Amino acid sequence: MDSGALRGAYEEVLAEVDAGGFGPPPAGQLSAEQIVAHLAANDELMTEATEAVIAGSPFAYYDLETIHRPQVDALVVECGGLDGLATLLRATSQKLCVLTERLGPAAETPVETHLREGFDLVVDDTLPWGRTLDLHTRVHLPKHLAQLRMLRTS
Repeated sequence: MDSGALRGAYEEVLAEVDAGGFGPPPAGQLSAEQIVAHLAANDELMTEATEAVIAGSPFAYYDLETIHRPQVDALVVECGGLDGLATLLRATSQKLCVLTERLGPAAETPVETHLREGFDLVVDDTLPWGRTLDLHTRVHLPKHLAQLRMLRTS
């Protein structure tokens, strides 16, 4: 499976993170640090699923913010701010992209998938893993890119 679009989506997010200048989020929304931590934590979940698919093992993928919100907040503290989080996201996204390229025909492997992206995307179904990666590329990453842009104060 080609990872070109996935790599491009990550490059856009990381360029926005590198530009900095983020203000505080509106009430109830994620900060820039929490967004980047969320993406890195999600990458780890997607990496586990991709490794399982490559190995031929069954796997269920859950991208529900409430499942890893404590992990997100812990990552913000652990990484010491946006620069550390950006370094982590570079590593997790690179690993996911490399694994994506190794999928080949396994991209058609059905994986129980649970996604929630506000009202834009709700999936509680079994999807080919390549389709889930495509949704991550075309919906999930752009959504968080837009959130980062909305937090820009300069």
